[in-house]
Amino acid sequence: MAHRPSTCKGTKSSEGLIQASNKLPRLHGAQCSYVQEAGRLFVVLPNHAFILHPNRHHGDPPPQWMSIWVERPIRPISLRQLTFFGRTLTEPRLISSANYVRTELPTRLAHRLRDIQQLPYVVVSNPHLSLVYELYYKAFERFRVIPEICSLDDNDRFCDVLKEMLKEHLVVIPNLATGVLECRELFPPDEMDRFMNTLLRARISRRVIAEQHLALTDTFNSPWHFPDSHERTDMNADFVGEVFLKCNAREVIERCGKVAQDLMRQTTQSPQIPTINVQGHLNATFPYILSHLEYIVGELLRNSVQAVIEKYHDSSAPPPPIQVLICETPQHVIMRISDQGGGIPREILPYLWSFSKGPRTQTRLENLGRVPAMAATMQELKVSGRKTEPVGYHEGSLDSLTSRPPNLRLGMGLPMSRVYAEYWAGSLELHSLEGYGVDAFLQISKLGNKNEQVTTRAAIDAV
Repeated sequence: MAHRPSTCKGTKSSEGLIQASNKLPRLHGAQCSYVQEAGRLFVVLPNHAFILHPNRHHGDPPPQWMSIWVERPIRPISLRQLTFFGRTLTEPRLISSANYVRTELPTRLAHRLRDIQQLPYVVVSNPHLSLVYELYYKAFERFRVIPEICSLDDNDRFCDVLKEMLKEHLVVIPNLATGVLECRELFPPDEMDRFMNTLLRARISRRVIAEQHLALTDTFNSPWHFPDSHERTDMNADFVGEVFLKCNAREVIERCGKVAQDLMRQTTQSPQIPTINVQGHLNATFPYILSHLEYIVGELLRNSVQAVIEKYHDSSAPPPPIQVLICETPQHVIMRISDQGGGIPREILPYLWSFSKGPRTQTRLENLGRVPAMAATMQELKVSGRKTEPVGYHEGSLDSLTSRPPNLRLGMGLPMSRVYAEYWAGSLELHSLEGYGVDAFLQISKLGNKNEQVTTRAAIDAV
């Protein structure tokens, strides 16, 4: 179906319209076209159309089919629901899971497409943000026309589509981050950060339900999924899809700590690597998606190890250890990571959680240019030419598809960690003592009964 070109209303002069047209994005190498009629600029994008406006957040209504999908509510889920549904897996349940994902993915994509449509023209015309829109639109168009899944063969074909989407969308994070930085002077930074947080949470939400269904399908196709089978003795027996039922805080900290130490040893060549001491409630366990926790803990420990190494690199004495305290309460597990790395520099502290503000912007842009794809997992941190010990024993569907140098500072490790922490109703806070060190507090919901914290409505509908 041909798309009606969107309009760019306003009182701009012809010269202004021509200047605006020169900023039209190039999508997959195709230059957008435009026509001018009666003082209005008609913008036509390849394969899709969206509202562009140089002055306002609101443009013409999108096509009717988009409005229909945006009106559908997003149905958040909890870790407990994922576990309960997948623990006793039957063919009808697997088909039901497939149809939930089939309808939920285009719904979630439609809400985020609408959010992008509300951005000012000068922002959405950024080539990196335009590429993200193009990917989202392509996925939306593909999933919204998939018919109801009624058989295992239908599900196998659907899983192939899911895998392809996950792989294609690995470029989303670096392009979002680059686009946000490049538009930092064109849009209020606080609004840009909210936009970035919304899109990153939405990305996590789509990946969670897609990877959970793929993992359930793998389980169903394995011989030990039958109730009378007792063949499983490996660690994966404690997984229901992507949900790890017995996530032990101490084990995750020790495993991620060892990887962080090895990565810093390889990249800094420093003989003085601080030790990591873990104390407190060492047997605390909770259900969680392991890759999320590994990313958060890995980022916090890498920051602490690096800070201590940099502060004590000229000292002949062993550097002070990093202290980790685990506290288990009836509803939460809290981890405090304390280092003596000198604290966070004063010029960086106000921008700690921002994707679009702060110093060293040009360096961040240059580094992002060296990261074509990013899954936001600790497994993708690899030193070129060296073998790194695996972080965990459960491999996700994206773990082997991306890699990036651990010493390439992108300026998004902490804000991305907070997005992960808050996704399952947890929290991440940092307290810096200038000249001494940092205390990081990570709180995890222990019961798994909190729904995913995903924005359920498009921004224009949430007002």
